Amino acid sequence: MSDTIFLGGADANGTGHPEAAQSLILKVANRHGIVAGATGTGKTVTLQIMAQAFSDAGVPVFAADVKGDLSGICMPGSETHKAHANLTARAKQIGMGELTYKGAPTVFWDVFGETGHPIRATISEMGPLLLSRLMGLTDVQEGVLNIAFQYADDNGLLLLDLKDLRKLLVSLGDDTLRTEISRKYGNVAPASLSAVQRELLVLERDGAERFFGEPALELADLMRTTADGRGYVNILDARKLINSPKLYSTFLLWLLSELFEELPEIGDPDKPRLVFFFDEAHLLFADAPPALLQKIEQVVRLIRSKGVGVYFVTQNPRDLPEPVIAQLGNRLQHALRAYTPNEQKAVKSAASSFRPNPAF
Repeated sequence: MSDTIFLGGADANGTGHPEAAQSLILKVANRHGIVAGATGTGKTVTLQIMAQAFSDAGVPVFAADVKGDLSGICMPGSETHKAHANLTARAKQIGMGELTYKGAPTVFWDVFGETGHPIRATISEMGPLLLSRLMGLTDVQEGVLNIAFQYADDNGLLLLDLKDLRKLLVSLGDDTLRTEISRKYGNVAPASLSAVQRELLVLERDGAERFFGEPALELADLMRTTADGRGYVNILDARKLINSPKLYSTFLLWLLSELFEELPEIGDPDKPRLVFFFDEAHLLFADAPPALLQKIEQVVRLIRSKGVGVYFVTQNPRDLPEPVIAQLGNRLQHALRAYTPNEQKAVKSAASSFRPNPAF
């Protein structure tokens, strides 16, 4: 099996000409990366190419399908398709030879359980930090939620779904218990407790109750290979989920955190154990509090040694914080658009981070 995956056309010097193929070395694929470019510049096609190439190399893949066009990776192409002639000519031009059409082994997932296997997580696994971000709580309200989780831990209370959390918050509203908890853990103001309960109601109305519960997702389900050694491509149907941006980004961040916490250290393997594509990556960092940003940076910095590669897919590299961008060793830059002064600055910033190219 090859130790590289095919990415696209470039010459041997990396100057961007389409006469030769360019590949990514599997051994460095876990050093994370970014696929950036304006709308319509082919990011989804690049994601499909990378996902299938990783799969062929025996590396499982997890990717969120935001628009519904990534799912086609499970079906082989056809010689009768109108683009076949152009694809064949392009393949010969960059030295790929004859095209062979095949689909990737694919498993579909859906948080709502409608178009794929349902994904579940317990409230305890999600934790107060991610839940606070999901509900948009203030620092004071987040403190109340932290106290609730600590009280549950100290008393052996299992928090599986939103109903469990609601019952716990109702119990904390009892005057006698609240006085006892305030002495032991800190003040629990009735107003803050009520605010958390209101945000929990909004969360339930957004459909989050389908996500929280048992059985919780086993990471081994995402890291499987076929009998012939190909990695499964796990596609999360996010067409409906993306309508709740906070739930979408919080779920994917929870999944990254679970990978970070549960997988053992393996150093630098010959190929990644799993490659994770985060589409619409700007949602991960939008309105994120400092504590959450620190957690994201920590996971990105350290999850490489777990054998997991994280690839952010977004329209502009500036959508990601600089500490995160600094950890990305692989960059695939599509065309950027510059219609406003801010966009022009973004293009200049992106261009300045690449090596000077004498061909342009």
